[in-house]
Amino acid sequence: MAKVSVQREDFDAGAEAAALARGRTDVGAIVSFIGYCRDEGGRLAALELEHYPGMAEEEIARVAREAQRRWPLIGVTAIHRFGRISPGEQIVLVAVASAHRAEAFAAAEMLMDFLKTRAPFWKRVLLADGSAQGWVDARGEDDVSAARWSAADD
Repeated sequence: MAKVSVQREDFDAGAEAAALARGRTDVGAIVSFIGYCRDEGGRLAALELEHYPGMAEEEIARVAREAQRRWPLIGVTAIHRFGRISPGEQIVLVAVASAHRAEAFAAAEMLMDFLKTRAPFWKRVLLADGSAQGWVDARGEDDVSAARWSAADD
């Protein structure tokens, strides 16, 4: 089971994690990751996130299916927000349920690595002085993190 959502509104991470285990007795672990917007030392007013509707959801679902193929997972939830997000607000949630913690940790980490590198989202930095920094390029270290999962297929 995988739940994928790309949405403007905030999410309740605790409720999402609880939903993965509700009514199940085979869940031994739920690993979750919540990404927040940082203020970059007070210079950031907000992030503006845009996505390619339909394509973003499909790419996230594809990566969730890949995680389910690699590990014996019971459930996956991936929620990514778009729009204007202020410092301190949640941006992304990945929650993974499995019988054992090792699989849940590995799958959650892989999902986040691929969300950072493959999901069609664009991020613009809006500065506290009122200016916009432009669209942010992908970071090389994110590609390096994601590459180790591809190497596992070799």
